[in-house]
Amino acid sequence: MTTNEATARPEQSSPPSPWRSSRFRLFFTARSTSLLGDGMLMVSLTTAVLGAGYGASGVGYALAAWMAPIVVLVLFGGVLADRFTPQVMMVGADVVRMVAMLALAVLLITTDVRLWHIMALLALSGAATAMFQPGLASLVPQVAEDIQRANALLRISEAICTLLGPGVAGLLVAYWDVAGSFVVIAAAYALSALGLAPLRKLGTARDESDDPMWHRLTTGWHEFRSRSWLWGVISIWAVYGLFVFGPALPLGAALLTEQHGAGGYGWIASADGAGTIIGGLLGMRVRPRRPLVAGACAMFFFSLNPLAPALGWSFTVTVLTGILAGCGFAFWGVMWATSVQSHIPLAVLSRVSAYDVAGSIMVIPLGRALAGPAAETYGADRVLLFSSVVGVVCIAAMLCVPAIRALSRVRKLPTPQPTT
Repeated sequence: MTTNEATARPEQSSPPSPWRSSRFRLFFTARSTSLLGDGMLMVSLTTAVLGAGYGASGVGYALAAWMAPIVVLVLFGGVLADRFTPQVMMVGADVVRMVAMLALAVLLITTDVRLWHIMALLALSGAATAMFQPGLASLVPQVAEDIQRANALLRISEAICTLLGPGVAGLLVAYWDVAGSFVVIAAAYALSALGLAPLRKLGTARDESDDPMWHRLTTGWHEFRSRSWLWGVISIWAVYGLFVFGPALPLGAALLTEQHGAGGYGWIASADGAGTIIGGLLGMRVRPRRPLVAGACAMFFFSLNPLAPALGWSFTVTVLTGILAGCGFAFWGVMWATSVQSHIPLAVLSRVSAYDVAGSIMVIPLGRALAGPAAETYGADRVLLFSSVVGVVCIAAMLCVPAIRALSRVRKLPTPQPTT
């Protein structure tokens, strides 16, 4: 048993609502505005690149320029968050992202923007995101006593912002200007930084050692691999990301648009978002003794996501499967985040979270890149049917791991007192 894990105690009483904490309200507002900015980015970026004449390949290069630094630097982001506190790193990251978006807006207004300009600024924004993301897990236990309900509220906010972000960006691009949409994204990151700034006074278990970077990374890796339930989930999740998350979005979108039209696909995507909100609401109320078991059982429903377009189900049935898939995914997300934040010591939580993020997202771009060639060879419907089967097998395998089945719901670890 590793550091501080022995101090975790079974939950005895229901803690107060996160809304009673001003710290959580600040964090929730900051996170929501940041998510709204993230949700707007795809539409704004696509419009800017296509408008500059660089075509679909240019969009792909720009997205790769944004994603690559996240994958490469997220582990270092976890180390720096534990060293300098998540609050400092996240505020700094928001400031950098704000500057990058404003610079892109200025270039779009004043010059004949080049693709490398866009890629460079997106790479800067991606590097900042790598510094921002690992600290999220560490802040939740410090701003809310009821971390499960806090995670559920954050999941609901993520679903709403994911639905609203593209629509807001589309309206701005259509009725104002694409440069103006980047100004609004910059404002969202600025609001996030302002909301997080007061939280810098939170007592945080900083890593005060003088160990070199590689040693801090090694410490995080030791904490990660010492928990078989943790690396077991991430290992299976990597397979899931490659064969399920990777093909499901591009191939599913293409088939659903072909089967039900662009408007139909929009409603189906909205149904998925509505399911995510429902899953978040369930995560606020349902407190299973074995959270990972309950979350994994809910994730079985996500296999309906690629199955519906693969079998060409009717519009009504497909909408219902979207609701179930979104609900299962959101409920799993709440159970997983709560388990990690409850069992990992705060002093290393950002580093462990960085390994979680890296393992979860690293293979998804590869899965999406392989989806097209696989669809051309075997047919998109067969690829998605295979994805659905793999999804069921992966979740079943997760439930076969004794450490995952045995993990219990516990009280959150004590929040460190402010240092003077």
